Amino acid sequence: MPLAHTPEELSAWLRLTLEPGIGPVTARELLRAVGLPQQLYRLSRDDLAAWLPPPLAGQLARPPSPGQLAALERTLRWAEHPGHHLLTLADAAYPRALLDTHDPPPLLYVAGDPARLSPDAIAIVGARNATPDGLANARAYARHLARQGWCIVSGLALGIDAAAHEGALEAGADAGGTVAVVGTGVDVVYPPRNRKLAERIAAQGAIVSEFPLGLPALPHQFPRRNRLVAGLARGTLVAEAAARSGSLITARLAAEAGREVFAIPGSIHSPLSRGCHALIRQGAKLVESAQDILDELLGPAASRQPAPAPPLPRDPLLAGMGYGPIHLDALAARTGLAVPALQDRLLELELQGRITRLDGGRYQVAATR
Repeated sequence: MPLAHTPEELSAWLRLTLEPGIGPVTARELLRAVGLPQQLYRLSRDDLAAWLPPPLAGQLARPPSPGQLAALERTLRWAEHPGHHLLTLADAAYPRALLDTHDPPPLLYVAGDPARLSPDAIAIVGARNATPDGLANARAYARHLARQGWCIVSGLALGIDAAAHEGALEAGADAGGTVAVVGTGVDVVYPPRNRKLAERIAAQGAIVSEFPLGLPALPHQFPRRNRLVAGLARGTLVAEAAARSGSLITARLAAEAGREVFAIPGSIHSPLSRGCHALIRQGAKLVESAQDILDELLGPAASRQPAPAPPLPRDPLLAGMGYGPIHLDALAARTGLAVPALQDRLLELELQGRITRLDGGRYQVAATR
């Protein structure tokens, strides 16, 4: 990557992000007071004590530690490879959406195309153990929005996140693309089973992290990841979430940053709809199609006409099932069919891909949107 800074300048930016006890808020305050990081590291301990406690002032006034020097060298080598980028707060390519947040990272690691970090982005998040309908919704919404030029931002987790990335990739190379914000080093794939997906995202979109290279997955890093997911997007869609889902943290952070929050409603009997229903009660926009999101962000006159809603299934059994999960016994009572005949018919529909068998003897019409 052609460096936007000299090696000395970039090393100073990198070192600032590696300093124990210096988080994004403190770093930004120091830069406002002093200037660029290379100027910060030319100050004496006494000078730095005007803004920092004495131990931190002494830490910054000393030469970098051996561990910091090794990390700086490794990162500068990483940045020399094609598709590897380091974006600092001073770079024109740094995403403007993050500059409007409370604590933008001083430096971002980007694997892929930094141009994907555009202001026209929508985050799609949700449950890791999502239902088939939730996965299909996330995929379809992401695909439709990406085709309209919106970049889909998510967190590369299992479930809804992965489905959203997949849908955006299905929209094609000329669409809005997708950005995965990770809670590890940008060179670490977590969970490992998403490795092939991560490779596709890096090739057609971007993977972004504020964490140093090689950093493994640790629980406290994911709320920090979530704030970047919310901060990069003009709106956040929660496709499916339980009452205590981490997706609700992302939604709250989006609302606190003044961004729109959207939620897809679901069955009142589904535990994975309760988080979305709670968000709607708190003021999130209820959406039934991707067009609802575009209407909210762009206004109805500027957005396209909504696609027609899918018709109710014509098959009497499918019509009797509705769209929410239903237990075999309840379906037998609703349709009047004997259980053996009903089981035969359900197996036939399952093999045709028209219904999905869920845990606990429940069934659900397969999503087609």
